[in-house]
Amino acid sequence: MARKIKAIVKRPDETWGHACNISNSLQNLQSIVGGPIETLIIPNGVVLICNEEGKLRGLPWNFDVTFHHYINPTDYIETAVPMVGTIIACGIDGEDFGDIPKTFADWKDMLRAWGNN
Repeated sequence: MARKIKAIVKRPDETWGHACNISNSLQNLQSIVGGPIETLIIPNGVVLICNEEGKLRGLPWNFDVTFHHYINPTDYIETAVPMVGTIIACGIDGEDFGDIPKTFADWKDMLRAWGNN
């Protein structure tokens, strides 16, 4: 039986999303995002789970994740990765998904820093 994890689920029609406990089963994660899952691990220990076919299926834009690729200590290239459809933000626990390592306030700050909302 899959255990519950603390996560943030953000639908495209929500400004910030909502914190909740979800089942860590593949079937449940696929149900939430509406299809096969794909993950994006971001540097602060957060894993974003999205629909692997979201862009191909034309799911609505949710938010952009912005990465800075440093060329040298003072110069960087900025890349924005568009996230579409419903997104789950959680953490990593060994080889499994785990509780999100950030507070909801931290999550809102991350979205703002990426230029969303």
